[in-house]
Amino acid sequence: MKTIIKLEELGLFILGIYLFSLLNYEWWWFLVLILAPDFSMLGYILNTKIGAYSYNLFHHKGLSVLLYLAGCYLKIELLQLVGVILFSHAAMDRIFGYGLKYEKGFKYTHLGEIGK
Repeated sequence: MKTIIKLEELGLFILGIYLFSLLNYEWWWFLVLILAPDFSMLGYILNTKIGAYSYNLFHHKGLSVLLYLAGCYLKIELLQLVGVILFSHAAMDRIFGYGLKYEKGFKYTHLGEIGK
């Protein structure tokens, strides 16, 4: 089953790359920004509750889709870029088994415990 989920996330990552290709940004922007959502892990410096909340906020696909669609509707390409990067990053993370976090700690995710 995990292989099917990884393949699904790979498809979503490829979709994110395609959506990025529709924007008027150079490709190097994708490479630079794809890891930017991981700065949300800095919330763990304060405590696990804030860390999980900030991480999940920046890794939630629903939010990324809303941002992208709002950017399309409002014709704000920067908002579309933010949505695409958040979406692509979340898909990439899930390919590697990093899911949304529980308040218990960073390694406890909706996809299971990291490292097991």
